[in-house]
Amino acid sequence: MITPWIITVFTVLLVYYLDRWENKHVKSLFDWVPAILLAYLIPALISYFFSVDYSQATIHNFSKDYFIPLAILSVMASLSLGQLKAVGYKPILVFLAGSVFIALFPVVFVFAFSESDLVVSTLSEKEFWKGIPPIVGSWIGGSTSQLVLKELVNCPEAIFLSVLVMDNILVNVWTILMFQGIKKSNKLNKWFKITDKELPEDIRSESQKTLPVWLTIVVLLGLVLITNYLVVGFVWKVVLLSILGLLLGNFIPRWNFKFSLKAGAVLIICVMAVLGLKLQFETLGFDLYFFGFLLVWLIGHFVFMVLAAKALNVNMAWVPIASMANVGGIATAPAVTAAYQKKWMPHAIVLAILSMATGTFWGMLTIYLLESFFVL
Repeated sequence: MITPWIITVFTVLLVYYLDRWENKHVKSLFDWVPAILLAYLIPALISYFFSVDYSQATIHNFSKDYFIPLAILSVMASLSLGQLKAVGYKPILVFLAGSVFIALFPVVFVFAFSESDLVVSTLSEKEFWKGIPPIVGSWIGGSTSQLVLKELVNCPEAIFLSVLVMDNILVNVWTILMFQGIKKSNKLNKWFKITDKELPEDIRSESQKTLPVWLTIVVLLGLVLITNYLVVGFVWKVVLLSILGLLLGNFIPRWNFKFSLKAGAVLIICVMAVLGLKLQFETLGFDLYFFGFLLVWLIGHFVFMVLAAKALNVNMAWVPIASMANVGGIATAPAVTAAYQKKWMPHAIVLAILSMATGTFWGMLTIYLLESFFVL
């Protein structure tokens, strides 16, 4: 029998190198099936074809104790508060408006339409409400937050896979729309009578020598080991490691931001590969009502940010940029930005990293508010 460790290592290596293979057919595959989804499906397919159940393997405990904490710490340590200041407060407020809507809209909807079939049947009886926090984590924080929130809310594997598939469809379509939408920003500025012409400050890359990779690894691993020894509750580990990550990235001289971000990306693939070992395809379901709810949620997020940009009198180009920083991430946000103003690409990256750093906390708020309705 193939051990779960071999499957995990095989999956991580395969996905990592495929994602970096400069082949047009492989690149087109990852345009529609992102690395995180492929990393989740490969172990599940191996388990399915070999008829082996890995859901109780000890690797799951190892992932929760080490892979997830290391991913959180690495991602949080990649956020530079100095670079965030250069973006300017107005674009950040537009971004935060999008985050607030993503985190609170499902809560408002559930309480406002508590007697609807969607809430009673789909969200409550089928427990699809447990798929909402991972969506919040995905849209605001990215893969790391999505995985942490899945664990916090105990989202069933079948619902989680459905959420991943629906999320992937929406994000791909949304990215295409934002590519087209940002090109119309100047017309929207005229229509909404936006007069602000202020440009953000330039973000300069760090030129000084950074910490060596081996020392960065020692620091990250050492902090996780100490945290595991001192802290028992998973939620408190998440909070503590998030704070420690920010301290590393902003108070340790010559901190290696580039490696920290890359390490976080690889660790996310590791976590997804381990989670894929739990997946059983027989329990998979796709709910059209829930998909429609996600569509309304995503469109509302955009409209709310447009209103925020109008109120702040800020360039409408920041709306699709902030939306992709929320919903898309560190790859798509600068790509969409380049279609309007290439000089703003570093600012889009900073907003995307801010999204990664805050997504877990927004999702924890969503869980707390939803549990007050669904958990008796």
